[in-house]
This record gives sequence, structure tokens and C-alpha cells, in this order.
Amino acid sequence: MKALVADAINEKGIENLKEVCEVVVNTSITPEELLETIGEYDAILIRSRTKLPAEVIEKADNLKIIARAGVGVDNVDVNAATKKGIMVVNAPESTSITVAEHTMGLILSTIRKIAIADKSTKAGKWEKKAFMGMELRNKTLGVIGMGRIGSQVVNRCKAFEMDAIAYD
Repeated sequence: MKALVADAINEKGIENLKEVCEVVVNTSITPEELLETIGEYDAILIRSRTKLPAEVIEKADNLKIIARAGVGVDNVDVNAATKKGIMVVNAPESTSITVAEHTMGLILSTIRKIAIADKSTKAGKWEKKAFMGMELRNKTLGVIGMGRIGSQVVNRCKAFEMDAIAYD
């Protein structure tokens, strides 16, 4: 089995792949090069940079699987792959925790007025009372959508002793 890694991934992932197949890493492959060489591969691993439209998939005579290291597959013509019997897989949980943590960071930054306090301090001012902010404890957060990310945000709210209400 021969696999193409067309976008940058963690080196450990490449090492794991090498245990089960021949791996070609070409993270700068152009669309034209991909169109010419896709027929050589049984598998391709991509992120968001590499596009796999129908014209590329049509030339993928040996391809058995398209693996998307990430959530979305909008850069893959899934219908064309399905018609050709090529499995398309992704990693839907891969960014859920990261996004939930980033969300909590933005909430903290907003409620504690971190960005404007930082700007003021760098300008040589010390306006402690103006930037006291509030505590998250006993506050209620409204969450729209309790999918992978929304549910992770709600879990993190518990650590701050917050309540959460959600609409799904």
C-alpha cells in the first residue's frame, strides 16, 4: 500500500503510517502534480490546503481512502469519491477541545477586560478600578448548539462554577 501525505501533519502521525505502508510526503504538491500522480496512491492524507475535486478523483485509479486530518471535508468531492468506491474519512473530534478552550479564553478575556487593560497598561496607565471585570462564578452562559463544541464549552463552564443554558 502506498500513501501520499499531501499536507503537513505531526511527525508522529507520519511515523505511524510508515509502520503499515509506504509513505510519500509531499506537502508542496501542486494541483497539477496531484492530477498527474494521484493514480499511484492507494491512500491520501490531507488537511484543508489540498483540494480533491472530481477531476482528480477520476484519475485516482488505485485510491481506496481519502483521510482528512481535521473536521470538514468541503475540499473533497465526496460524491465523486463515493461513486468511485473511495472511502472518505475525517477526524470530527480533532478540534472540539481546542475550540472550546479558545471560547473559554475569549469569555475570560471579555469578562475580565484583559485586552483593553493590557492596552492601557502598555500606554503607561494603571486604571485598576476601570478594569476589575467580573467573576465567572455563578454566571450563566447561553450556548446555541450542543454538538461536539457546545458540549465541551458547557463542561468547561462547570470548572468555573457557572451555569449554562443551551438551545440545540
